[in-house]
Amino acid sequence: MIRRISVLLLLGSLWAGQAQASAAADSELSIDYSRFYSHIRKLSGEDTQALQFAFGFVHVQSGQLCHISNARVTTPKQTMPVPISAEQRFTLPSEKALQLADAVVELSLAEPPNQCDMSVQLETKAAYLKQAYSSEELSVLVEQYRAFFNEMGSFLSFMMPSVKGLTLQFADDNLTMPLKHGLMIQGGMLQLPTTWISQQKSLSLPAAPVRITAIASRD
Repeated sequence: MIRRISVLLLLGSLWAGQAQASAAADSELSIDYSRFYSHIRKLSGEDTQALQFAFGFVHVQSGQLCHISNARVTTPKQTMPVPISAEQRFTLPSEKALQLADAVVELSLAEPPNQCDMSVQLETKAAYLKQAYSSEELSVLVEQYRAFFNEMGSFLSFMMPSVKGLTLQFADDNLTMPLKHGLMIQGGMLQLPTTWISQQKSLSLPAAPVRITAIASRD
């Protein structure tokens, strides 16, 4: 059985020494931009241009994403606001200049920072979220994920998962309905295995997905 992996990495313990939180009620958290850039720069190649890392914080007890009321990137010369998604995740620009300027990502959390673990989710960019896809477009997304895992596993290939398809997530968690070609949206999720994508069929959806991630497993 294929085990679906949303390519979600919990990095709270790894970054614990890099985060500095005040004891104030607004729970301010500061993390060096370089910690984010070390991930973002892995998507700089042409073969991964459809992908991005979305950052957030998972509550250690509830497993839900912690609420971010404000986010910004600051340097000695400027402050740039960072949009927060409805899911409480954010993306950051890939700019070496920010790293060289010792930029800091400052966040305001509703929960105590010591109860929120950093998480990093690999997903498609917003430009690739739409209501209809050709078979070629779906194949390109699969190849983008494959390229990422192949590059990351160049020295430790036996440890990296292989891409088995795509998972499309919709805004309505209760959305359940059949689609053409034997597909089914269940609980706001649609899984497209590579065996289906290889049949070169187009895909029409009731609404654009809010996220596309990889179905991956270790062989």
